[in-house]
Amino acid sequence: MSPGGTFAGLPGGVAVSHLSVYDWPAADGRCGGTPHLHLTCSEGYVVTGGRGAVQTLTASGFEETPLVAGTVAWFTPGTIHRLVNEDGELRIVVLMQNGGLPEAGDAVLTLPPEHLTDPETYAAATAIPADAPEAEQERVARARRDLAVEGYLRLREHPEELAAFHAAAARLVRHRLDAWRERWERGAAAASAATGIQLDRLAAGDAGHLEDAVVRSELPSARGKFGMCGRLDVYPGPSA
Repeated sequence: MSPGGTFAGLPGGVAVSHLSVYDWPAADGRCGGTPHLHLTCSEGYVVTGGRGAVQTLTASGFEETPLVAGTVAWFTPGTIHRLVNEDGELRIVVLMQNGGLPEAGDAVLTLPPEHLTDPETYAAATAIPADAPEAEQERVARARRDLAVEGYLRLREHPEELAAFHAAAARLVRHRLDAWRERWERGAAAASAATGIQLDRLAAGDAGHLEDAVVRSELPSARGKFGMCGRLDVYPGPSA
């Protein structure tokens, strides 16, 4: 944030990515992504093509929300979500709270409980080797998707286990919270503070911050990355 109260990042400190949802079939016959939740971030979908659904599981129960071109859907932290690709063409612009934190660590996959005991065990089941050939990355991404679907289907059948999954997820990310807080302070918190400064200045008859106006644009920093829900075009991290 500049001294004049201008925030340089995307509006509100959000981040975006382009997502082509996996068309791999899972054990239940549905094609799509890896079920997971975020602990501190809301996430939104703007559907740009194809047809599918987002399955969600919360303490209130299971839902399936249809997705077609033009749909805008979003959900709050704690929502287990699984994207389903019904025609092989589902494409989405993903809006992420806190400067893209959902793709920078704020996500826990719905693995069976034996994989959630500690960060090392969890990482062994979920990490995609960045320097591996693309075919190997795809194999690992698909294997972890299948493992997460296994755990997800178990949670749907036994919702009484949801609280235990939440507790395990919180333990897995605890060592990352200081870094998450720093990202929030540089992003969403700074964006909100900038608006407060601007309102104060305008109330005092000072419009000087308007002279700090800038225009920015970015191209993806990586294309076709194997993500949790599909192949991602991702953008550089937040700046403030």
